[in-house]
Amino acid sequence: MSGQTPRYLISLSEPDPVAAALAERWGTLPAAEGSVDGAPLRQLEPDRWVLRRPGPHIHDERLDLRLPAGLRAVPVTVLFPSVHRSESGQHCLTVHPLGNPGPAAELGGRPRTLVPTDPRTMASALRGLSEGAAALGTTATFEATHHGPELGVAAAFVEIAVVGDQRPTDGEVAVLERVLRSVVPEPADRVALGVGGGHYAPRFTDLARSRRWAFGHLLSRHVLSELDPATARAALAATPDAEGIVFARAQDRDHPAFRDLGPELKESLAPPRGGAGGAPSGRSLPTSGT
Repeated sequence: MSGQTPRYLISLSEPDPVAAALAERWGTLPAAEGSVDGAPLRQLEPDRWVLRRPGPHIHDERLDLRLPAGLRAVPVTVLFPSVHRSESGQHCLTVHPLGNPGPAAELGGRPRTLVPTDPRTMASALRGLSEGAAALGTTATFEATHHGPELGVAAAFVEIAVVGDQRPTDGEVAVLERVLRSVVPEPADRVALGVGGGHYAPRFTDLARSRRWAFGHLLSRHVLSELDPATARAALAATPDAEGIVFARAQDRDHPAFRDLGPELKESLAPPRGGAGGAPSGRSLPTSGT
């Protein structure tokens, strides 16, 4: 491929209301080099390209294998802007890695299969969402690893949570757009695998927002009863540059899947630098989209 290859590929799912809102804002972007399944790649910024996809994000299995060889070789990080249908009534902006830590794969991907992560980009996206969310009177949070699609390159979902049939607001979409245009990894972040805590990962959210930590996979408390050692090892392997594991609770470190897996990392919680308050509690699984 000639010219600058992108650092990020933003995948826009036509059925998704958040992705559709972004597509409308961006209109017809300048053509980049190459296409996927007949759809041209387009340039949002020199280091981030956009691809429109006809189906749901969570079932776009192995999208990376359809990309031009140059993008796979870089490799790019795929970002999926999406709606999050909150069953627990949470109004927030979210970031999460991809994969299924347990034996089920109800929402894309494969059982016990985890997608590579880009921890420092996810932490940076969370901070950007948090700063924008504060002006909207809401918050931003990580979510634990909980659904597909399966990919062979690093990926993350960046979402707007709504309740029921609500649609994302223009303000929320604007915040998400700014993050997608400007997110860059912070090289100084320490990287870890996060284990335990609730679905919305409040401790790991607060640690990342303090601008000291970045996390790859986040294995929430509810998946630990079904977690096997091989998947735990895969979660750490799919968290590049990880120094070890941060546990949300002391009792989580006793899980047999983490025995001799890696060092336990401890860090006192520093106050966040601006942005909205801490992560919401509880757990919400998506009904569609993510």
